[in-house]
Amino acid sequence: MTKNVVILDYGSGNLRSAERAVARTGVDVTVTSDLGEAAAADGLVVPGVGAYAACMAGIHELDAGPMIAERVAAGRPVLGICVGMQIMFESGVEHGLETKGLGLFPGSVTRLHAERIPHMGWNTVTVPPGSKLLAGLGAETRFYFVHSYAAQDLDLLEGAVVTTAAHDQPFVAVIESGPLTAAQFHPEKSADAGYTLLSNWVTTL
Repeated sequence: MTKNVVILDYGSGNLRSAERAVARTGVDVTVTSDLGEAAAADGLVVPGVGAYAACMAGIHELDAGPMIAERVAAGRPVLGICVGMQIMFESGVEHGLETKGLGLFPGSVTRLHAERIPHMGWNTVTVPPGSKLLAGLGAETRFYFVHSYAAQDLDLLEGAVVTTAAHDQPFVAVIESGPLTAAQFHPEKSADAGYTLLSNWVTTL
């Protein structure tokens, strides 16, 4: 039986390209703001682009936070992408304004300390042993990033499988913590490497 994946439409995200990329893995994909469908799906993708505060406002307007937390607590797979990853943390700080996140990962998302902001384009990642999402990918595999903020306090994420990237300094590129996984880069813009990550995620459903 074909697995089904919902891409959550809460007013923020690269919905159509994410839909096409996930569908390429062979699952049935629905883009919807229906929380019942999102709760019942085999897998849930939470995309996100733009500002942290705007994404959280969209989540609150839909009242999607409790559903996402319940899925994770029940061991049902959730994949966050870009700002959809960032809002899984306790908070995000942008332009001096701190916005409360979903609190499913510890720590805060803060501005990158780098000469060039945003961090935009292709970059390699450092994959730790035991990564399921990045299984089968070589050390020089590149992914497509577009962001100015990231989770950078790696010490708080003990117990999770954390893949890092560097843009003048290390930051979290992928985090795998049981049913909750997330990527700072855009798998849907990362060609075959992104397809491999999404395929790996689909095998966990």
